[in-house]
Amino acid sequence: MSTLFARLRERAVEIHVEEHLRLRLERGDRLRVKLGLDPTAPDLHIGHLVVLDTLRIFQDEGHKVVVIIGDYTGLIGDPSGRSETRPMLTEEQIAANAETYFKQLDLVLDRAKIEVRHNSEWLAKMTAADVLRLMANATLQQVLQREDFADRLKQGSPIGAHEVLYPFNQAYDSVAVHADVEIGGTDQLFNLLFGREIQKAYGQEPQDVAVFPLLEGTDGVQKMGKSLGNYIGLTEPPEEIYGKTMKIPDQLIEKYVRLVSDLSSEDQERVLAMKPRDAKAALAFQLVKRLHGEEAARRAEVDFDTKFRRREIPEDIPEKRIATASDLSGALVETGLARSRGDARRLIQQDGVRINGEKVGLDSVLADGDVLQAGKRSFVRIRLG
Repeated sequence: MSTLFARLRERAVEIHVEEHLRLRLERGDRLRVKLGLDPTAPDLHIGHLVVLDTLRIFQDEGHKVVVIIGDYTGLIGDPSGRSETRPMLTEEQIAANAETYFKQLDLVLDRAKIEVRHNSEWLAKMTAADVLRLMANATLQQVLQREDFADRLKQGSPIGAHEVLYPFNQAYDSVAVHADVEIGGTDQLFNLLFGREIQKAYGQEPQDVAVFPLLEGTDGVQKMGKSLGNYIGLTEPPEEIYGKTMKIPDQLIEKYVRLVSDLSSEDQERVLAMKPRDAKAALAFQLVKRLHGEEAARRAEVDFDTKFRRREIPEDIPEKRIATASDLSGALVETGLARSRGDARRLIQQDGVRINGEKVGLDSVLADGDVLQAGKRSFVRIRLG
């Protein structure tokens, strides 16, 4: 078995078709490996490291990495994992977001060895007849079988007619670039397998597909995403990356270490043998180090130590889920730190309330993972939603 395939098998949740991909790698085929990124938000987050690190594995072995910036599919918005229709972005928003992706890709990949394409190159040139020919290669029943569409139909939630176009367009990307392999998160499995079928319809050998685990965000519940406020951005300041990592629930430590730390197997085991608080500190240091360098990691470590440890915030803090982040008085009542809204206001006005060790005012806003403190000994960690 090739070393590359063994590493893929270790990281991937599913590979289609596993034996076919293994044979191609063992006989030394040079493969075109595709990843599509829709620029629906300006920042990539550490959840993207799962697939970016996989691309680097292929790149290091001499395969051609093809990154498709979905400036055209981004206008539609990927319906994968969505319970409602995404708002359509403007071309200007898409272009601005796409511009930020390049320097973020440089954090992991060798840009000189990447083939970067925009799917507007081919999708924007399609005539109505071209679109009809493309959509004639599958049935509406096939498309509506995907889990997110099926769930929305069952619940009576609307599905925009334009959303049905998305899997066809993404699949055609594989035709346009002659993809041999496509990778993505587990939420992309339908789209990637659909790409195989469309390639067959256009007379191409179907791509092999590998899907990888999704990383839950700092809330420990939903997959990481900027719209959910539970993300750690690749280009966020070192102190933000360090602090957000320290907020992740203990049960996520192993997953983060295994998937995005870029530590050797031996160092992973060393970190996972630590107490949860120390393991998170080691993980936070490593993430800042790989994204901003060792000096920045040391500064972030000192900054966090100054703000938290020296203020004697306890390690084991109960978590409370609240409905809104913008009503501090209501949050104090909801979490049991104050008896009433009047009591909460008095506490705040008397400097008896802190967020992450810092004094706050009545108009202060909470974020997911913040430590809310009332008095000297009452603490809760805030979870939103």
